[in-house]
Amino acid sequence: MTNYLDFEKPLAEIEGKATELRAMARSNSEMNVEDEARALDKKATDLLTSLYADLSAWRKCQVARHPDRPHCKDYIEALFTEYTPLAGDRNFADDHAVMGGLARFDGKPVVVIGHEKGNDTKSRIERNFGMARPEGYRKAIRLMDLAERFGLPVVTLVDTPGAYPGKGAEERGQSEAIARSTQKCLQLTVPMVSIIIGEGGSGGAVAFATADKVAMLEHSIYSVISPEGCASILWKDSDKMKEAAEALRLTAQDLYELGVCDRIITEPVGGAHREPETTITAVGKAISGLLKDLSKKKPETLRDNRRKKYLGLGSRGLAA
Repeated sequence: MTNYLDFEKPLAEIEGKATELRAMARSNSEMNVEDEARALDKKATDLLTSLYADLSAWRKCQVARHPDRPHCKDYIEALFTEYTPLAGDRNFADDHAVMGGLARFDGKPVVVIGHEKGNDTKSRIERNFGMARPEGYRKAIRLMDLAERFGLPVVTLVDTPGAYPGKGAEERGQSEAIARSTQKCLQLTVPMVSIIIGEGGSGGAVAFATADKVAMLEHSIYSVISPEGCASILWKDSDKMKEAAEALRLTAQDLYELGVCDRIITEPVGGAHREPETTITAVGKAISGLLKDLSKKKPETLRDNRRKKYLGLGSRGLAA
């Protein structure tokens, strides 16, 4: 069953009519509706192309959050082999919102880390909707330490609305854990590539995305706060999320222009959720190309360039 976003309602009606016609034809062999159904298919394809030709920032937020988008687990299962997960932070617990371990990519050993949101009610609750607690970030630090020790590239898959803001998480040092994870990213002397596959929310995303190269899927988002949160703070009205989304400049296209994103990965027409396999293949090709470029650099050069990159963000605006 297709989950339609609110701006896709006209599309849902057309595709629904085509499905109904074919269902009627199956129950009555004398009916010939294929020509009419094909006409509806073409109309739906044209409308889909039109809808996604120029999405607003808010609509991109909706697409980035679509429940049927491929998630971290899907990418790991499709792109990585010999995946061996690592569990726990050796201090408190294992955070299921963060998954990661040793694996092979293109036949070469790597460390992969990512946020996992889950794909049904049970798994979403288990994964805490991709919102990591301190132990999740400390697990990521353990993995990055392993990568550094054995000289393995790090690949991170970012998809989180933000770090979990609960009382227990704060008591266990949420801010400190995020800061330590970000610091560890900046200390690595191995190649690090980060892909924003859905939402990149606040420090919870930065802790995994302070990489040599950051790529974003075409309809993913990356921002310091959610549009709803921004609207609540600035205008005391969360219904102004559309205006906030525009002001935040959170789209891949905006962030590429600002120098935060290094590469935009094209999604199929209609978003990653319509053709997950195609999207996953495109992400794999992007990771392969970025790692190949980074492998030519010396360890100290990687670290120094990474630090300069993030210290220099925003400097163009100051210079102007």
